[in-house]
Amino acid sequence: MDFELKTLTRARVCTEKCDALVVLVPQDFAEGDDTLSVLIESATQSGDFERKPGKLLQAYRTTGIVATRVLLVGVGEGSAKNVRTAVTAAMGAIKGGNAQRMVLCLSLLKDAAAPQMQAAVVACGDAAYSYSATKSKALPVKLQRAVVAVSSAAEAKPGYDKAVGLVKGIALAKEWGNRPANHATPVMLAGAARELAKLPRIKAEILGPKEVAKLGMGSFMAVARGSEEPLRFIVLRYDGGLKGDAPVVLVGKGITFDTGGISIKPASEMDEMKFDMCGAASVLGAFRALGELQPKLNVIGLIPSCENMPDGKAIKPGDVVTSMSGQTIEILNTDAEGRLVLCDALTYAERFKPRAVVDIATLTGACVVALGAVRSGLFSSDDALAQSLLSAGERSLDLCWRMPLDEDYADGLKSNFADVANVAGRAAGSVTAAKFLQRFAGKFPWAHLDIAGTAWKSGAAKGSTGRPVALLLDYLLEQAAKTTVVAKAPAKKRVKAVRA
Repeated sequence: MDFELKTLTRARVCTEKCDALVVLVPQDFAEGDDTLSVLIESATQSGDFERKPGKLLQAYRTTGIVATRVLLVGVGEGSAKNVRTAVTAAMGAIKGGNAQRMVLCLSLLKDAAAPQMQAAVVACGDAAYSYSATKSKALPVKLQRAVVAVSSAAEAKPGYDKAVGLVKGIALAKEWGNRPANHATPVMLAGAARELAKLPRIKAEILGPKEVAKLGMGSFMAVARGSEEPLRFIVLRYDGGLKGDAPVVLVGKGITFDTGGISIKPASEMDEMKFDMCGAASVLGAFRALGELQPKLNVIGLIPSCENMPDGKAIKPGDVVTSMSGQTIEILNTDAEGRLVLCDALTYAERFKPRAVVDIATLTGACVVALGAVRSGLFSSDDALAQSLLSAGERSLDLCWRMPLDEDYADGLKSNFADVANVAGRAAGSVTAAKFLQRFAGKFPWAHLDIAGTAWKSGAAKGSTGRPVALLLDYLLEQAAKTTVVAKAPAKKRVKAVRA
C-alpha cells in the first residue's frame, strides 16, 4: 500500500475524491457546521453511532460528501492503542470491498501526535499486507493507496515518515517469516541481506562454512551439521553515525527450519517451525526501516542462519561442543539449538565494542506459557537498557515484559562433562535459556527478547506478525536522538591554571 500525507480540514475532507473516507471520531469531538460534523452529531444523537474505540458506522453516498463510502469510527479518548483498534476495525470493513483509494482522517483528533500517527499507519499496513510469494495465483490487492488527512501536514510529517518506514520494515519481516523453509533457506536469507545493502549506508558481509570454521564457531556449526543446506553468518552494517561511534548490535536467530534435530518435535504443527527465523526476519525488517529513515546511529545486524535437521551427521544428546568463546557445552537436548547459534554470535559481537547488544529469538515454548501472545519476554543484565526497551515497547504498542535473571536459575545448567549444559529442565525454561546466553554476553550491556509467543499467529490467521520490528526501531531512534543531543552539546571551556 502507498501512503500520502495531506493537510485537510473537515470541510476539505468532504470534497476529497476517494472510495472510502475513514473518519476517526474522539469522545470529545467538537461540533461544527460542516457536513461531516453534522453527520457525526446526527448519528450520535440517534444512537446509531458511539464514539467508543472500534465502534463503527458506515454510510453510502452521503449528501455533501464526495467519498463513495463514509466510515465513522470511534477512538474514545484518542490514545494510540484506541487509534489502532479503530483503524483495524475500519480496514476489516473496507478490505473485502472494491475500494482502491481511501482517506484516513485524523483531523478531528486534538492530539494526532506521532504515536497516534504510527498506530494508524501501521494498522493500515498490517491490514493491507497479503502474502503471495508461493501462490500460483496471487489474490489482487484492490486497496492501493491511503491518504492520511491531518490538520497540519508540516507538523505531522516526522511522525508520518517514521510510520511509513516502519510499515516497510514490518512488511519485510512478515514476508520472510511467512515463506516456507524451502523458499527461505540460509542462502536465500543472505540474498535478502544483499538486497538491503542496496539502500544508503547499509553494507552486507556473508560468511560461509569455511569462514565460520576459521572463527571457531563450534556451537553454531554443530547445529548446522545435520542439514544439507549450508549455513550462513550474515553481518549487516548501517553506518549512520560518526566513524568510531559505538554501534548497537542486533542479533537475530535464523533457524530457517527447526525439526528439533535428534530430539525431534511432534509432527503436529511442526510446519510452524518455519517461523523459527523470525528473530532474523525482525533484524532484516529493522534494517529496512533504517535504510528508509537514515537516523544518525551506527547499527550492526548479526544473523547466524542454518537448519536444525536429524541427519546421520547431526549432533546427539550428550555431545560436547566448543563455542567461539572457548566454553564447552554439553548438548542435552538438540531442540535447544537457538541458544547454540546465538552464543557464538554474541561472542562475535564483542569485536564491535558495542554500546548495547540485543538478541531476538523465538527461543522457548516456556515464554509462550508465561506471557502468551501479548508481550515478548525481556531479559537483561543492564537496567538502563531494559528500561529503554520497555519504554520503546510501550510507545510503539509492541509490548514486552521484563523477566528475572537471578543467578540461582543457572544452577540447572551445571554439567559434569562440560562448562555448561544447554538446558536445565522444564521449570523456568525461558529464564534458564536466558541464563545460558548471559554467559556469553558479559562484556557489554545485553538484552534478550524471547518472541516465541509474539512472532507469529496460529490457526485461521496463521502468519508472521512482524514483531518486534516496531519495538526495535523505536529503541534505535531513541538512541540516535540521544547521540545527536550529546554531539550538539557545547564543549566545556578549559580554564588555564594561574600560578600564585
